[in-house]
Amino acid sequence: MGKERINQAFKEKIGAKQNIFVPYIMAGDGGLDQLDEQISFLQECGVAAIELGIPFSDPVADGPTIQRAGIRALENGVTLSNVLATLKRSKNNRTIPIIFMTYINPIFSYGVEAFARDCQSSGVDGVIIPDVPLEEESLVLSTLKKYDVAFIRLATLTSPQERLAELAKRSEGFLYAVAVKGTTGTRTTHEQEVNAYLEQLRENSNVPVLAGFGVSNKEQAQELSSHCDGIIVGSKIVELLHEGKHNDIKELIQGSL
Repeated sequence: MGKERINQAFKEKIGAKQNIFVPYIMAGDGGLDQLDEQISFLQECGVAAIELGIPFSDPVADGPTIQRAGIRALENGVTLSNVLATLKRSKNNRTIPIIFMTYINPIFSYGVEAFARDCQSSGVDGVIIPDVPLEEESLVLSTLKKYDVAFIRLATLTSPQERLAELAKRSEGFLYAVAVKGTTGTRTTHEQEVNAYLEQLRENSNVPVLAGFGVSNKEQAQELSSHCDGIIVGSKIVELLHEGKHNDIKELIQGSL
């Protein structure tokens, strides 16, 4: 479980000379009763892990597509506790890691200890918390370690070199390299400096480096993956899932591996 399960899943992909592909979906977009089915479908498509968004009213890192998905989920009555309960029931049906993407407020409301404990018992292997910087990690770090939940750090293009080196050294599971200056959402191109930034992170990191934000087609996925270990695709997957375009999702994933 936890860090080891993420490490193993990613090692298998690297060993098979495949890019690591992690899709992001919003928990409860379309109803929580769809979640197990969505996870099974993505698992069958060959993804390495799933990043699962927890709907929140003030998602500062998210662009319009994911914000709308979060609103739809909130309107469906989705909460952190019922997402965890759903995952706990289907825990034994999954073979790939689940990584939460959430903000610190829902974790505080839930209780940090209860959150980490329930992540472990529900089969959640890691968490990404974009509004917890290095300086504030003590709020959650020891508790996540206690329950073997990987704490995945985010690196950004605007961070100074020494901070990037520190993030690369500390990250567990993988290092999430934000590939745009801005929020999530599809982009047609990425800035020239991205390639050098990804390669530098990869050189300094003890864990795989995945590029995320703004990846919307297999060409972008292949290009970015050639400078790191793989990619995370969110807005495009969320959009296609909402539109019921499962074949397009399968094609995007398998064309990116």
